[in-house]
Amino acid sequence: MSIVVSVVVIGGACSSNDKDQARDAVQQIEEKTKELAEDAAEKTKEVVADAAADAADKAKEIVSSTGEAITDGWITTKVKAKFADDKELKASNIIVETNDRVVTLKGTVSSRDAKLRAAMIVAGTEGVLRVVDEVVVKTK
Repeated sequence: MSIVVSVVVIGGACSSNDKDQARDAVQQIEEKTKELAEDAAEKTKEVVADAAADAADKAKEIVSSTGEAITDGWITTKVKAKFADDKELKASNIIVETNDRVVTLKGTVSSRDAKLRAAMIVAGTEGVLRVVDEVVVKTK
């Protein structure tokens, strides 16, 4: 926003009083402009903060291909169901923990292939950002 102030001198002479009034008017306009700019900056800051908070909330609530909200609980449930359906992992002792879409696997499996399979299943699960594999191979 810009404000233009014009002082017109009629008759070629300007009294001291006229000059003082013009200076006062310019000063008032400058102060008002500064005040409006500060208000606009504050409102902009609030709008940006609100938008950032909304974006963060939406990022946490990613939607699956089936339309469900992908939460940590949703991811944990999906991974456990996949493990239960997998012949190699059905009898394993894997603990699944999810925090901010990072899945940590703990526990034991009977083979290196089972360990790799578990990590691959998790990595392929929708919504997972990263896999932390702490699974130990224990032969019977």
